[in-house]
Amino acid sequence: MQTVAADTATRWLRRWDAQQERYIPDREERFRVVIDVVREVTGGGPAGVVDLGCGPGSLSRRLAEALPRVRVVGVDADPLLLGLGRANTDPRVRLVEADLANPGWADATGLPGPWDAAVSSTALHWLSPADLGQLYRTLAANLRPGGVFVNADHMGLGRPTLDTIADAIRDARTRRAGTEGNEEWGAWWQALQQDDDLAPLLDARSNMAIAHSGDNGLTVWQHAELLRQAGFAEAGPVWQFGDDHVLVAVR
Repeated sequence: MQTVAADTATRWLRRWDAQQERYIPDREERFRVVIDVVREVTGGGPAGVVDLGCGPGSLSRRLAEALPRVRVVGVDADPLLLGLGRANTDPRVRLVEADLANPGWADATGLPGPWDAAVSSTALHWLSPADLGQLYRTLAANLRPGGVFVNADHMGLGRPTLDTIADAIRDARTRRAGTEGNEEWGAWWQALQQDDDLAPLLDARSNMAIAHSGDNGLTVWQHAELLRQAGFAEAGPVWQFGDDHVLVAVR
């Protein structure tokens, strides 16, 4: 397990948050909505939560800070992002390496079931509909009755004119928030590769040949239907801004 110095990780995580806000100007509010859902379901008491596609643990850390009695396990396939997160994470947060397209990812969490909640933020759009359906079935099998899955992501509306309007609304919000000039995602990764302090993590990532990318194109309603087919009792959006949704499914 490769690690880096905490100050190096902090520097890159700040840049990570800034470049993410270029695409998600209401990212912090969206995080708060996810946390509010988990708080509502757990009552703020002891709970086990899994963060799917956690990256460097941005949402995991915020959950632990806001809900001190919650134990969070973040799951991601990218050893570089996990290495950055492990250098700057809350002791109640554990980040583990596993591929969500592999049905055995749930075992890698080491979190005793049934879980109280699972969350995700801008992470599952790369999964094919078939793999996503399998992931949702795995979640349904591991969540307790009444437990929730909370997915915050860009999910279209499935109507060309509405989707165009939703894109325009997000662009306008980005301009108002002043984040349209933030570092781009590709530029962040390119700069990262020039930092010698990150050499161990870069080597680990190269060896893993991480290649997750793309978008499955599923609408928010198609996600909800897949969740119901997987065994969830209810599923639907509870927050929206343009095409940015927080979708909740109740087991």
